[in-house]
Amino acid sequence: MTDDEIDHLLEKLDLRQKTRLLTGASTWSTHAEPAVGLRSLTLSDGPSGVRGDAWDERKTSLVLPSPTALAAAWDDELVTGLGALLASEARRKGVDVLLAPTLNLHRSPLGGRHFECFSEDPLLTGRTGVALIRGIQSGEVAATAKHFVGNDAETDRLRVDVRIDEQTLHEVYLAPFEAAVGAGVLAVMSAYNRVDGVTMTASPLLAEPLKGAWRFDGPVVSDWGAVRSLLDTAGAAQDLAMPGPEGPWADGLLGAVEEGLIQEELIDDKVRRLLRLAARLGALGTQPRTPQPPMSPDAERRLLRRAVAAGTVLLRNEGDVLPLDPARLRSVAVIGPHATAVRIQGGGSAEVFPASVVSPLDGIAEALGERAEVTYTPGLAPSSLPRPLDPAWSRNPRTGEPGVLVRLLDASGAELHSEHRLCGRIVEPARVAGAGTVEIRALIRPRVGGNWTLAVGGWGPISLSVDGRCLLDGVFPLDSDDPTRVHVAPPYRHVRAELRAGHEVEVTVRRGLAPGTGVATILAAAPPAGDPAAALADAVGAARAAEVAVVVVGTTEESESEGRDRDTLALPGDQDALVSAVAATNPRTVVIVNTGGPVALPWRTAVPALLLAWFPGQEAGHGLADVLFGRAEPGGRLPTTWPAAEKDVPVLDTRPTAGVLRYEEGPHIGYAAWLRSGAAPAHWFGHGLGYTSWSYEAMEAPASVYAGAAFEVRVRLRNTGARRGREVVQLYLARPGSAVERPALRLAGHTAVTADAGEEAVAVVRVEGRAMEHWSTRSHRWECEPGRFTLLGGRSAGDLPLGADVILEVAPSH
Repeated sequence: MTDDEIDHLLEKLDLRQKTRLLTGASTWSTHAEPAVGLRSLTLSDGPSGVRGDAWDERKTSLVLPSPTALAAAWDDELVTGLGALLASEARRKGVDVLLAPTLNLHRSPLGGRHFECFSEDPLLTGRTGVALIRGIQSGEVAATAKHFVGNDAETDRLRVDVRIDEQTLHEVYLAPFEAAVGAGVLAVMSAYNRVDGVTMTASPLLAEPLKGAWRFDGPVVSDWGAVRSLLDTAGAAQDLAMPGPEGPWADGLLGAVEEGLIQEELIDDKVRRLLRLAARLGALGTQPRTPQPPMSPDAERRLLRRAVAAGTVLLRNEGDVLPLDPARLRSVAVIGPHATAVRIQGGGSAEVFPASVVSPLDGIAEALGERAEVTYTPGLAPSSLPRPLDPAWSRNPRTGEPGVLVRLLDASGAELHSEHRLCGRIVEPARVAGAGTVEIRALIRPRVGGNWTLAVGGWGPISLSVDGRCLLDGVFPLDSDDPTRVHVAPPYRHVRAELRAGHEVEVTVRRGLAPGTGVATILAAAPPAGDPAAALADAVGAARAAEVAVVVVGTTEESESEGRDRDTLALPGDQDALVSAVAATNPRTVVIVNTGGPVALPWRTAVPALLLAWFPGQEAGHGLADVLFGRAEPGGRLPTTWPAAEKDVPVLDTRPTAGVLRYEEGPHIGYAAWLRSGAAPAHWFGHGLGYTSWSYEAMEAPASVYAGAAFEVRVRLRNTGARRGREVVQLYLARPGSAVERPALRLAGHTAVTADAGEEAVAVVRVEGRAMEHWSTRSHRWECEPGRFTLLGGRSAGDLPLGADVILEVAPSH
């Protein structure tokens, strides 16, 4: 549909109709407008899966590896394929707009939402984001570049004022968004935070450069609840306020225009952008989306399994412990709670519900079959942190089915609605008119007796009883306006109860529903504290009795999740002691790290093999088993620098001072900050081993290039190992003696080659003209500094054996 045709439709709408379209119709949908043939658009969270328009564990989704794992693959083609899979899922669930990708950066390793972002580097982030966008939009589903801009930490994210100098803003933090717009992303999401004193939903950055210099012609969608005022946001280049139907624009936008406080031309531009998006998605007029055959379930699982191996980073492999030979193995000890309760995704708004999960233990046992004995030992005492009731040990008291009974009650306590649910975490109970209370009831049969912790999550009037005996009854007022804390992960209120092993009890929790406090209600429990010394001794004994020990460690929802930053890089609990004890017992110890971002690994030089799995998605166990037993090479390379110790990290702070978070490091983040500080990380950005070795032999680069022109660099290398392998060839750019502030190194391009043992390969790396430019704070545009640049090629930011000089020249004017 042309813009002239869209303008013709716009003329059919009166002011009331137009302003109504600019606030959501519900939490996950926009308004329809029959007068112009506009249907409602459905939006859904991403980026590791497509939840759809309901937070309901019965409506399952495919779960991809986390975005950091996707970036770790350094594989645009794979990421595009996974984007197409997301589009297929979106269409299956009736979703038009997927709220992904996240293009914020890993500025500090303490960032709580690392798992949802790609990388510390703007080029790698931009390339990975573009690959995902192309895949999503190939299925006629809109991708959304978020969170524009500066939302690189979670602390006080609704109000923090992020101060970024102009050069750094353009060269580092805006760069991935510019790449996304250049690739044709259909929507952009504005962030909660402020930048340089202005909230992003009212920021001049929405107009320039986003809609001006970059020519973005789609709508800017707010993060949920980020439009918190009227005139400043409506007068800016913000287009759609989500969610709805309530909100500042719903309440006052029409009147503001009628009173002349907001120009109607601004409203027309916002509506035009929304109609343009709808037309592109087959939601305007009579032309529907093009039918596309879905991928078969087997093909979906194969792709997800391949993605696990592709993003897994082999950090260390002393003595070539990996890959393990299944034909020669007789016994494997699998150790660690994460081996069975693997974290496949991060916590918060991006969560989805998988139909099935393959744990590392399941994957290893399936891969070995009857050839070897596989034992499992947790190695740690049971966690004292309550977890939502699981259908494995709870059942509905009305039907006896595994799970819980959820009831909606009126003011008198009469039942208005009941339903069977699969777990104790009910983020969105059914919406029933007149409901004043949510109740969750479950029969629990404890596996062990003792002093159990029972908990209820929610706000307002809350009670908890066991077999009719009230243990908790109080009112807990709302203490936050952060949407995740209010609507997704409210805090727990704890009680203790003596329960007998095998003796079933009925637990009932209730929470009152008050306006503005959300509806999420959670019934959770934790077993009595065990004996840490005995658990550790069991793990050591299992490791001693096995040929190989595989230890899986990781973060928890409490230590790494949306809505808060981490306090420490240390692994939670006694996991470090567990790894050290097992490694001291079994010389063939393999450690798998299950985290979304960097953690301290004080024992890393004591273990011969170390794998980083990130949050690997639902096929975690299958993909990791493929890597462990050599069916697939670990394809990952670090998308973020891995520190040896927290005290060495050059850019660490995520906490604002007096409401302000200053990016005082300028453009020097990630590996650039480490190079400037002189400290050595545990593993450099780009690091990752395979199952073969490579020799970098030569680099060919042009002697000179004109400013703004792209060029190619050829890197010759050889597979010097004993098996076929893949190598990610990385090219970095330096400008010694520059008159402009620059990072010591900046990633300029990358590509991958595959070669058989002994075979030579030539990697052709494209360097875009922008790589040799800088943002001028005098002219407020991109400029070049003619002269000598140095290209460095190799396998990571800390291992660059090849170099060549290139002279940057200014093209002669004609």
